Formats: sequence, C-alpha cells, structure tokens
Amino acid sequence: MAARDGGAGLDGPLDFLTQGRRACQSSGSLYFSCVSTPLAGWLWKGHVCCIVTEKTIELVLPSNIEAIAEAEAAAADAVGRAGLGEDAAFGIGLAVREAVTNAIIHGNQQDETKTVEVSFTSSSSALVILVRDKGEGFDPAAVPDPTDPQHLLQASGRGILFMRTFMDEVEWARHPEGGTVVRMIKKR
Repeated sequence: MAARDGGAGLDGPLDFLTQGRRACQSSGSLYFSCVSTPLAGWLWKGHVCCIVTEKTIELVLPSNIEAIAEAEAAAADAVGRAGLGEDAAFGIGLAVREAVTNAIIHGNQQDETKTVEVSFTSSSSALVILVRDKGEGFDPAAVPDPTDPQHLLQASGRGILFMRTFMDEVEWARHPEGGTVVRMIKKR
C-alpha cells in the first residue's frame, strides 16, 4: 500500500489505527493516544473523544446520527488548520458527512456498540481523511449510479457521488480486523 500522506513513514491507509498510537479506555469512550506527534490538546463533546495534534485530528464516534455533526465540525476544524479555502471546506464537509453517514447507517447498521473512527491528517501536499466502520463491508461498484434516469428520483444513494465529486481521490478498503475504511484526499 502507498503512504497515506505523501511520505510520512506510514505503510498504508489503515496505519492510523495502530502506528505510533496506543488504544486506551477512559470513561467508557475509546480513544487513541498519539505518541509520535506532540499533543496540542483534547476536545471532549458529550461522549465523543477527539485528539488534536499539530497535524492530525482523530475521533472515535458512536454509531448514531447525532455523531455526524461532530464529524463535520472536526472536518471544518481540520480544513481551517490545513489552510484550505471556503470552497474546499464546503466540499470536504459534505464528503465527510456522507462517509460518516454511510459508516453509521450502512456499515454499522446504527449499532451503538460499534464505533466509527475518523482521522484527518494534514501534510504539505494534501488533507487525508480516513473513515472506518466495523460493518460487513460492501462493493462501491455495486452501488447504483444516481445519475441514471431510473435512480434520479430516489431519496438516497448520492453519497459516493458527492465524495468522488468533492475530493481528489476516494478509495475503499477492507480493514484486516473487519469493517470498511474510506480514504479521501484533497490535494492543496
């Protein structure tokens, strides 16, 4: 697998779950402690824990609809820290909303015992966003084309189209421990 942030020494898009971090348990919320990057601060909002480093924001969210807004707020923060413009902020926010919504609804089936992990990593060349669910996985190629006339009036099914439209790269991979990881990149 290719390095996820332009040569930061990571082997692939799944490394945000393990490399340079250790899992911890605190007040019933799972979080990751960064040991390889200076910690800039902790953000707590309800039962969502967010670690903020100079270049990385990581969240572990419950599988409920309310968590989508937390992910979008973190995306806005990551975009601001990365110095990307307002146009990019809108598209990135929408892509993150769609990816996290898919992870909660389709991946984890809104099972609150399962979490959604979101990571925003800023480098000199791009903002890399990873969203992982704990579900059974899916084939994005099997999702019907929402621009096909027979699907135009359907109320859902446009999330992948939005992600691909607003991000420079989008790919899906199975995580070795289960679930799906969506990797989205917005280049500078």
